Amino acid sequence: WRTRKTRVSRRGSESRQLSSSSPKMPSFKDNNLLFPSEVTEKRKHKLKRLVQGQNSYFMDVKCPSCWTITVVFSNVAKVVVCAGCNTVLAQPTGGKTKLTEGCSFRRKPE
Repeated sequence: WRTRKTRVSRRGSESRQLSSSSPKMPSFKDNNLLFPSEVTEKRKHKLKRLVQGQNSYFMDVKCPSCWTITVVFSNVAKVVVCAGCNTVLAQPTGGKTKLTEGCSFRRKPE
């Protein structure tokens, strides 16, 4: 066990020093504000990131029956239907889009 050291100040009152077993401040490498890691940036809210960005995106959705590609937004508000065969490709939920089973998609580059 380590004990805390006390020292007497000029005025005669005692003030305590932090013991050597107290937790240390995070180092510069652990908490770099100019160059945060991708993991920490993804967890942050879209407006609190170092560079603000959207969580939504456009994607190419391939129909499982006729293989036509349709561009779909990640947060659709209405049901998306294939132009070639009239099958439902995506349905809206409260947030992200729910794709129909069997549909493959690819996120479009920004």
